[in-house]
Amino acid sequence: MEPVNYEFLSHFEQHIETELLKVCVSDGMLPGTLLRSDDIDNRWKELAPEYMVDSVPQVQHYPTVSVAWAAYLGAAVAHEWDCDWETFSKKPYKNYYGSHGYDDMDENIIENILGLRLDSEQAKKTEDIIRKCGELCVTMIRREAIEPQSVMAFHVFARACKVMFRVGAAIELSRLGYKYEKVALN
Repeated sequence: MEPVNYEFLSHFEQHIETELLKVCVSDGMLPGTLLRSDDIDNRWKELAPEYMVDSVPQVQHYPTVSVAWAAYLGAAVAHEWDCDWETFSKKPYKNYYGSHGYDDMDENIIENILGLRLDSEQAKKTEDIIRKCGELCVTMIRREAIEPQSVMAFHVFARACKVMFRVGAAIELSRLGYKYEKVALN
């Protein structure tokens, strides 16, 4: 088994987060920072194993979808964090599925969790930025020229999904009106 280069993975994760943030800022979806909460980040740790089971088989035929759906999941978790965290923090992963399971999880989250009509301007903007970020993730992964189906390929993919989850959460927190503000402490 090949050794995992955790230093490389940390650098890759930071680099991909920086690049995705630039895309979101330039499209007006984020104010310049990646809004986050420890509650939301920790929820990824709980949901990630099941998400990876669903997404890894999609990589070969639907690489963008395989990373992009993590952003939808992040947006859903951020929305639920805002609504009723006590209840939703225990929600099973499969409850994010649409009527066709993982395949239409994106539409289920947009419509039934975020409460946006699929044909609304906000839904289209959200779908567009998540697609752009997903495509950039796939490009950045491919640039690393890591052997497909290797242990390192899995770890790089997992880090990209983690960042996409954070980006989706940040986009939803921003849409809900959250922002970082400087506070004067006396």
